[in-house]
Formats: sequence, structure tokens, C-alpha cells
Amino acid sequence: MKFSVFTVMVPELTPEELLVSLKEFGYDGVEWRCKETPEQLKQQEPSFWGNNLCTISPSSRKSQLEQVRSKTKELQLETISVNPYLSCEDLAETEKVLKVAQELGATMMRVGVPTYDRSENYNHLFKRARRYLHEVEEMCQQYQIKGLVETHHKTITPSASLAHRLVDQLNPEYIGVLYDPGNMVFEGYENHRMGLELLGPYLAHVHMKNAKWETNGQREDSSVIWDASWVAVEKGVVDWKQVVKDLQAVGYEGYIGMEDFSGTFGAIESLKQNIEYIKQLVIR
Repeated sequence: MKFSVFTVMVPELTPEELLVSLKEFGYDGVEWRCKETPEQLKQQEPSFWGNNLCTISPSSRKSQLEQVRSKTKELQLETISVNPYLSCEDLAETEKVLKVAQELGATMMRVGVPTYDRSENYNHLFKRARRYLHEVEEMCQQYQIKGLVETHHKTITPSASLAHRLVDQLNPEYIGVLYDPGNMVFEGYENHRMGLELLGPYLAHVHMKNAKWETNGQREDSSVIWDASWVAVEKGVVDWKQVVKDLQAVGYEGYIGMEDFSGTFGAIESLKQNIEYIKQLVIR
């Protein structure tokens, strides 16, 4: 297996600072956060989903993208993916980011999946998403970039089985699944080995983070309120030792991408600690 970092987890680093650190700590690749940063956010302190300095703008000039690609190549790193925050059915924005991904030399890109908040029937959302992905599949074939559907809470693909249901009529050469056990603490947990076996050729990438459940007060009827929150990768609900074994059992040889939102360490120390931890699990 190889190791990458999704740049959302290092908001205080610039792209060049990140790339140098990835090389220093022994990572193999990078996944770029791709989103516009409004001017008002740029005045704030760096944060994961706010003023994230390690973000590629979808409106970046070709020369800017070439500079990032050149530095990545110089350091012998691979651009694994570009991860935007796309709305399902927004084909124009999807193609715009595909062009960015192509300029950066990426092999994969996260695509849009409908959110699920009980306001619209799942079956209607599923049909819309399937139509969108059929169009995206053609785009991905054109740009030679694989589109990724992520297992993510509060969407119609929180689990491996629901992600598989969405993509199972599409070509796994161009549409795959980004498997994220950390997200599945919040919603969508299934036995990891079973889910990986089900995904089969659609298993394209894996994200590594962790979370825990804890009580957060009581309701008027005295029932307990439970909330999930991010924690250091070795401290949470996900048994990463078992997940690595399950990945090895199904023959997965791709990337594990770090996406640590715990805030336990600053960016540099987090990069160092996470790769040391996962490498210990992989070589056992």
C-alpha cells in the first residue's frame, strides 16, 4: 500500500510547504482540496473548512496549476485525487474541476452525491444521482480520470452497500468508491471486510481518520443524547488494525489517504504521527 494526504487536514500549510513535508515524512502522494475561498474567509485564521491555505481554486490559472504539478513531480510525489465539494447534477462544475484535475495530473476526482436530510425521498435522490453519474462516467472516460463516490454520512451513500448500489451499473474503470471508515462511525457502519468484498473492483481509494461517540446531555423524556466527534486515529471507534487486515485480505494495493480532523497535533506533527502509525499496521 501507499500513503497520501488530503490537504483539507493541513489548513495552515501552503501547497509547497505541504509537498516538501510529504516528501520528508515518506508519503507517496497528495489529494488536493478544491474549492473557492471567499474573500471574507481569507481574513480568518486557517481552518479545515474555512480559510484553508492548502486549497486549489477551481478558477486557478493554468500557470498556477502547472507550478503545483511541477513541484509535485520534482519531489517524486503522485497527485492521487482532486476533491471538490460538488452538487449532484452540476455537470458544468464537474467538468470544470475535471479540467483542473487533468492539469494537475490527477488520476481520480471526487464527484457529487445527494445529501439526505429526510426532506426528499431517497428513491428520488437515487434516480437523480444515477442519471448524473452516467453523464459523469462519459466525462471521466474523456478526461481519463476516475470519478469517486465517497462513503459519507448525511448523503445517500453512507455505507459500502449503498455506495455499491449507486455505482453497480457503471464501469469501474471510470467510476469507483472512496471508502471512508471514519465517516461510517457517524452513519453507515457495516462489517469492513464484507463491505470491501462487496465493492470488489469499485474499491478505488481509502481515507483514514477516526471518531468516537459520547453522551451530550438528556432530552425532556430523559433519553440520552449521543454525538460523534473526531479523535486521533488510534483513539476512535474504527479498529484500523482490523481494517488494514481486511484491505490486505481483499488484495487492496492502492492508497490510504490521511484525513485527520482531530486537531490533536498541528499540521506538521499530524503528518508525522499518522504515517508512522499506519506504517506500523501495514508491516505487521
